[in-house]
Formats: sequence, structure tokens, C-alpha cells
Amino acid sequence: MSKLALLGLQLLVAVVALALWQLFSTVPVFGHLLLPPFFFSNPIDVGSQIVDWFSTGVIWKHLLITLWESILAFAIGSLGGILVGFWFARQPLVAAVFDPYVKMANALPRVVLAPIFTLWLGLGIWSKVALGVTLVFFIVFFNVYQGVREVSGTVLANGRMLGMSEQQLMRHVYWPSALSWMFSSLHTSVGFAVVGAVVGEYLGSAAGLGYLIQQAEGVFDVAGVFAGMFVLSAFVILIDLAVTHVERRLLVWRPEPIENRG
Repeated sequence: MSKLALLGLQLLVAVVALALWQLFSTVPVFGHLLLPPFFFSNPIDVGSQIVDWFSTGVIWKHLLITLWESILAFAIGSLGGILVGFWFARQPLVAAVFDPYVKMANALPRVVLAPIFTLWLGLGIWSKVALGVTLVFFIVFFNVYQGVREVSGTVLANGRMLGMSEQQLMRHVYWPSALSWMFSSLHTSVGFAVVGAVVGEYLGSAAGLGYLIQQAEGVFDVAGVFAGMFVLSAFVILIDLAVTHVERRLLVWRPEPIENRG
């Protein structure tokens, strides 16, 4: 299937979903609305809210703040996860010693950590960044750790037989092996970085998409809540596209799946 046809099918799913939402929220079925507007709003009102935000410029300040928090959380968490993942994979004793503590830290509920970060770092961006980092770090760490450990023993033996140094093995064997795992985790981490920022804003802030959603929820503005979620979703997709672009540039050696060709 061509990329254009795939995009058409994806857009068709969105159009059908929005059409059904509009239908069930405005047209009674057997005398009742299946999606009462008070609880579900409707696509036209949500779209009008989004257009109003962008036309008046209200959204830009909040969008930029959430973008900056998400980028920082994504960059710091990803870099930390890559470095620690490589270190643990190359140092089995270190990994064995810290294994229970890593699992304990990963099991901590992030919503509980949010008020602690706010207490430590205040209501500014860094408490939101810290929350996002805790979400991104472990996703990247576990994938990089596993990717390095999954290196073929035969490839390693051949590299050593050819006289490759540890630095050369790292560059030509370990790093390519971990890249696929790493980018797989980065696609997931994009969403989690944004989630961390928005949840932190929702729990306590004066700006950001989470703040907008919290304000709309406080006055029972369902259209505003859904508008915030739609802007947030589009925001995540754009960042993910940027990650995909970088992935294709770095993984040029990887063959493209057959179903994506054409």
C-alpha cells in the first residue's frame, strides 16, 4: 500500500469518528442523545474553541511553555536513559547490584512524585521537567540496556577476531544494535514527556496546556477540555514525526519493511 493511500485511510478513520461523534451528540436516537453535549460536547464546538484559541493568540504562550517542558524532559530523560543503559549493559556487576533499586524507582507512581517535585523545585517549569524525566528515563533505559545485551555473540567474536578494540566494538557493533531499540523507546517516550509536563501543569501551574485543560474543567467547559486534548494530541504527533525523521537519517542501513514500500 502506498503512503498516500495509507494516509487517506488514516484520515478516513478520523472523519468517520468525528462524524459519529457529531451525529450522536446532536441527533436523538429513540428519543435520547447517546452522547449528551453537557458531558461530551461535539466536534463543531470543540473545533470552534481551537480556532478561537489560535485566532486570538491565547494558545501560543501555553503551547510554547508545554513544548519547552516536554523537550527538556525528553532530552534529559533520553540522554540519561541511553548513558545509564549502556553503562549497565557493559558492566554486569553494576547492573546486578542496582537492579532492585532500579525496579523500585520505576515502580513509584509518578502522580505521587509530582507534589514532591513541586515542593522541591517550585511551580516553575523544572518541577514539570523532573516529572517528565522520570517517565522518559526508564523507558529508554530498559530498551537500550536490552538492545546492548542482545548483540549477537557471533558478531562480537568476529569483531574481536578481526582485532577490533573496545571503542571500535562500541561504535560498530554495540551502538548499531542498540539504535533500533532506542528509537523504538523514543517514539513511546515522546508521549510520556508531554504527559509528564501536562500532568505537572494540571496539578499546579500558571500556564501550559495542562493549565488550560484544568481551567476549562473547573468551569465545566467540556468543549475546552476536549479542545485541549486535541491540541495536545496534535502536538505529540508533530514531535513524533521529528523523531521519525531523525530515526530515518541515523538508521539508513536498516532495510525498509516491505509493507511500507511503494
